[in-house]
Amino acid sequence: MTDAAYAPPDTPLAILHADHAIVVLDKPAGLLTVPGRTEDLADCLIARLHAAYPDALLVHRLDRDTSGVIVFALTRHAQRELSAGFEHRRTRKAYRARLWGHLEPKEGQVDLPLIVDWPNRPRQRVDHAEGRPAQTNWKVLGHDPDGTTRVRLFPLTGRSHQLRVHMRELGHPILGDPLYAEGPARDFPRLMLHAESLRFNHPETGRGMTFTAPVPFP
Repeated sequence: MTDAAYAPPDTPLAILHADHAIVVLDKPAGLLTVPGRTEDLADCLIARLHAAYPDALLVHRLDRDTSGVIVFALTRHAQRELSAGFEHRRTRKAYRARLWGHLEPKEGQVDLPLIVDWPNRPRQRVDHAEGRPAQTNWKVLGHDPDGTTRVRLFPLTGRSHQLRVHMRELGHPILGDPLYAEGPARDFPRLMLHAESLRFNHPETGRGMTFTAPVPFP
């Protein structure tokens, strides 16, 4: 998918939770989290959210083509606390994905450092010398008759495109990935990657909270 093809879905906000400090949404695939650099990329999740919550503040992002759970802060204090939780790995994230090919073994970890591929931005690449540490755990949920694999992915770090690059490096790119899949693995209606659950401590009460969003693809 290119910027020229940007056609975000015209769907209402899917609010999973809202209180005085946070609002949690189920982001649809195909919608930017924040605006792009040009006017045609102005429509995005935070702009839509501002119509209902003018004080909403960014905490983290999901890729345009990724769907699922995302949290925004409603106060500066909440933003600082939530951001610190992500930075210090106190949050717990789980994604669902469909991969090209038959992934084995049943579970494992990818530990490959990543860096931006400057000549091919926004692509990322593995760089053992200068890349930032990136780790992803995976667990196979099942193998389908069409030769694909259903997995749950657990990012331990939060690098850009981390799950997409790590699965490609395993030899099993995420189905429908416009940047890292090739040939028939790319020929799907959307990126088959969904932020299924997010656990964090509430920035005001400290209470652990877990939010989930149903997987929108088989």
